Amino acid sequence: MRDHEPAPNRPGRRLTTKETAELLGVKPETVYAYVSRGLLSSKREPGGRASTFEAREVEDLARRNRRESAGIPGSGGDLSVRTRITLIEADRYYYRGVDATALAARHSYEEVAEWLWTGRLVPGTAFTAPEPTVRVARWAVQALPEHTSPIDRLRVATIAAAAEDPLRFDLSEEAVLNTARVLIPTLVTALPPVVGDPGDDAPLAHRLWSRLTARPADGDAVRVLDAALVLLADHDLAASTLAVRVAASARAHAYATVSAGLGVLEGPLHGASSGLAHRMLLDVLELGNAAPVIADELRAGRCIPGLGHRLYTGEDPRAQVLFGLLERLPRAEPALLAARDIVATTARHTPLHANVDLALAVFTSSFGMPATAGETIFAVARTAGWIAHALEEYGERPLRMRPVGHYLGPRPPQPLPEAETD
Repeated sequence: MRDHEPAPNRPGRRLTTKETAELLGVKPETVYAYVSRGLLSSKREPGGRASTFEAREVEDLARRNRRESAGIPGSGGDLSVRTRITLIEADRYYYRGVDATALAARHSYEEVAEWLWTGRLVPGTAFTAPEPTVRVARWAVQALPEHTSPIDRLRVATIAAAAEDPLRFDLSEEAVLNTARVLIPTLVTALPPVVGDPGDDAPLAHRLWSRLTARPADGDAVRVLDAALVLLADHDLAASTLAVRVAASARAHAYATVSAGLGVLEGPLHGASSGLAHRMLLDVLELGNAAPVIADELRAGRCIPGLGHRLYTGEDPRAQVLFGLLERLPRAEPALLAARDIVATTARHTPLHANVDLALAVFTSSFGMPATAGETIFAVARTAGWIAHALEEYGERPLRMRPVGHYLGPRPPQPLPEAETD
């Protein structure tokens, strides 16, 4: 019998864990992960300690996995991925079933990151990185040109941290969790501080604040930053998260999966959108009127940044929370008024609601941060979600995310092309 093909169908036949793992093309540990997720049922034989599995159920799962990896139309494999991390539904979104906006109101980014990874919420959770890892990452980032973008700095810091970690290829859950708890504070600490470094004992949001602006770390303002980190920690299968899952499906280590996410995040249609909204807000604040700024954007054939979201019919719930927090800060009032002017002006022709990029832009422009600050916040925040998805994907069959290309070129055989001459 060839590998991964269904065993002959014998009524009532049961498979050992080893046979089940071979049939599914996974490790024995993954078989039990399938059981815990309800994808397989197991039975312990009388007098025995080993579990057995019903052959027909295993064959059905193997067949389904093959359809998904091949991307057969109608199988769902080319469009959907099973996940227990984030649900987006009815203009709300939930982390493991809990309203993400409620989590942002009551818990820190580190606490919510642990919730995404483990399903446990431990008050007072804090992330610190060992000095050797931070030293290597800082050295690598400091060697970059001054004009280097924050995402490039984060990507280099990730690679440096990976190179310093000889155990990075250990994909067990505990090893990946330890990597995550070290990598996130390393990314923040590796960024050059604008003002004095508050130290590794400070909450992560305080450490990040000192890398974004020279203004003193006001408690209420830092609370907005921490809430933004929570709200942006995950958002189902966004483009960068899909890249992370593809990398994890190929069993890339955790640092490499984060690098894959950072590469996609840098696109202007993903993480960089808040920077575009930031610059637009500054233009509106300078002119005192959104109409000419909106007109210039439309005349140039560009979409208005910070407006609309394909997953929400109303206002992005992440924006709602951030706007609510920013309304309590007097310094944010001018930018908030400018943002409302942008929404109202655009609504005359197209009823688009504010999204999280516009809310981030209000925050970053109000506190003297550069236009790239929103992208930095997004990248640091989303690292938690990327790790959660990588962990989930490590429990699936390797290389399952392999779509089938629909070839549209000339049919073979074709003659060898003639060499071109000058």
